[in-house]
Amino acid sequence: MPPRFFVDLALAGQTELSLPPGAARHVQVLRLQPGSALTLFDGSGFEWQAEVLTMGRSEVTVHLQSQQLVQRELANAVTLAVVMPANDRMDGIVEKATELGAASVQPLMSERSVLRLNGERAEKKQAHWQGVAVAAAEQSGRCKVTRIAPVQTLAAWLASLAEPTADQRRWLLSPTAAEPLSRLNSQAADQTLVLSGPEGGLSPAEEAAARARGFVAAQLGPRILRADTAPLAVLGWLALSER
Repeated sequence: MPPRFFVDLALAGQTELSLPPGAARHVQVLRLQPGSALTLFDGSGFEWQAEVLTMGRSEVTVHLQSQQLVQRELANAVTLAVVMPANDRMDGIVEKATELGAASVQPLMSERSVLRLNGERAEKKQAHWQGVAVAAAEQSGRCKVTRIAPVQTLAAWLASLAEPTADQRRWLLSPTAAEPLSRLNSQAADQTLVLSGPEGGLSPAEEAAARARGFVAAQLGPRILRADTAPLAVLGWLALSER
């Protein structure tokens, strides 16, 4: 199978192009040569079969051959709104969320957050996580890349949300919720928004604020899952339920 690369520019209508620096560097690391086959995608849902034309010290040119619309996305657009765990575990959330088909990930800070990011540091982390998502999309065969939203506080993010529409579900993961998630999944929807708190959970005031924005509390069973496990468990369950 040819190696796959994400290209952050529109490929439709092109026949030859120079790869952007990131993709070109990956081609060089893999020691591909003129005539080598590769697969390109630009996030539009299409894949292009291509061939390396020339290899320079820093430039790689390719010839686009055929394109194909590929359907590997979830029918339900899932956004994971996650209060960021510490110790780089957010990298794992982004990687696995992309593999499992999440449309977007919203990194959050709450009252009990250990990891707090602001300004340039937050922007650098967002860019880093977007790179993790690109690599995971290349590996997993997706033709769209999970969008990593800018870091926000939970309060600011909740305040920015519009009223939920009839085709959107909003779930708040809470070990103290009365309803199991399996009962809530019967509601048909095109979009699902999953809010998951930090290791210590959201505060009562934060849970109340989420409910006021249309979130329905749900629990995942008798075991307490870690902050980096719970949202991925929900996403995996949703992905498998579509099969």
